[in-house]
Amino acid sequence: MGAVDQATAGDHLERYDAAMARDPMSAFALVREWMRTDWRAFFAVLREQRPIFVTPAFTVVTRFADVTEVLSREEVFSVRAFGPRLDAALGGPFMLARDATPMNWREKGLMQVMLPPEDAARLRGLAGRLADEALDAASGRGRVEAVGELFRHVALRVCAEYFGLPGPTPETLSRWTRAVVTDGFANYQGDPEIRAASVLAGEEMMDYLRGLLAERRAALDAGRVPPPEDVFSRLIRTTLPAELDAGDERMLINMAGLPLGFLESGPGAMAEAVEQIMIRPHVLAQAVEAAADPDPARFDGHVWEALRFSPFFKLLPRVCERDHVLAAGTPRRTVVPAGTFVLAAPASAMFDADAVEEPEEFRLDRPGHVRLFFGHGHHACLGVHPARAVICEVVRRLLRRPGVRLLTPPDGAVVRAHGIFPDRFVLGLGPQGKGE
Repeated sequence: MGAVDQATAGDHLERYDAAMARDPMSAFALVREWMRTDWRAFFAVLREQRPIFVTPAFTVVTRFADVTEVLSREEVFSVRAFGPRLDAALGGPFMLARDATPMNWREKGLMQVMLPPEDAARLRGLAGRLADEALDAASGRGRVEAVGELFRHVALRVCAEYFGLPGPTPETLSRWTRAVVTDGFANYQGDPEIRAASVLAGEEMMDYLRGLLAERRAALDAGRVPPPEDVFSRLIRTTLPAELDAGDERMLINMAGLPLGFLESGPGAMAEAVEQIMIRPHVLAQAVEAAADPDPARFDGHVWEALRFSPFFKLLPRVCERDHVLAAGTPRRTVVPAGTFVLAAPASAMFDADAVEEPEEFRLDRPGHVRLFFGHGHHACLGVHPARAVICEVVRRLLRRPGVRLLTPPDGAVVRAHGIFPDRFVLGLGPQGKGE
């Protein structure tokens, strides 16, 4: 959305109630459209009037305390909504699609060890170098298609050089991840064609990883993988106790989770952050000044606050596994029946004035706990350290370029597949041309 202010005077609920009385399917269509194109104003209305928005098909949770309750209670609000889809694509259970299980505890811990905070400085340097190379190549044209030429380009190279997963080609790896993630997180209607494309992409990815594992083991045995090791090599070299070693297939499924968790959300976050900074001229001026500072820490807060205004994942789906009283002890108290499809809305929670001081203001001094764009609780992002390094540094390198600016739509608008995944975002570079 280009608008900065969140108006709460909309007639969303009046229109929804009227549609429900006339044709429930049209009411659901209204809600889906608002959550795709008018989510900021719609969530503001819900927070004020129906903070736990119950419909016959799903329940939307919008206040900070209630969203964090849903995301913290994995034994009640599970990820069963998308787990089977990821399992089907990868040919076996994926640990992030398991709630409070030994598999989740053990394998998530292992992958966190493989992605240590100490890698952030090296990864930030890599992301900066890759970003500058891409921007140098685009500078002569006076514009850059930021999603494909910069954000996604850097993310794919990070997959190759840091994760150790180059793909048969970058384009093929990109196609695989888009297909699987689309089914897992955007296929709410259960479209069979999207599901079939995900399963096929997952099968191809796992076959590729099996071959890559054999090649990498042979290279490691021959001493042909020089330091610094990529994550895949690090994982292959790790010797686990027999009772914790679940075998090659488990290792490969967990490795597949790295590009699946990064190749859409990383570029998506970069696009959202850049757009939110650029639609605020005073913020853009401050961010450009901070980007020029040799210390990147002065800059990073601009990215995190921008993502509060527009996180990549605005809704996180859960399934209520047993009857649960949500917001007990408050006027919002609501019984959520077992089987309810629940949509927790971090994009709304981060504007709840009960938890976030002056939520409409762009402030760099906010405590980290009010920013929910990396999730919360049991399923918070396990790759948060590499993600922070790459996202911030790519945006920083972009804003260091002279004349970087939004272009007049349609070029300057973010084009999103399925209303979620950024596919195109053209920005100007250098001196402003005629007709812009």
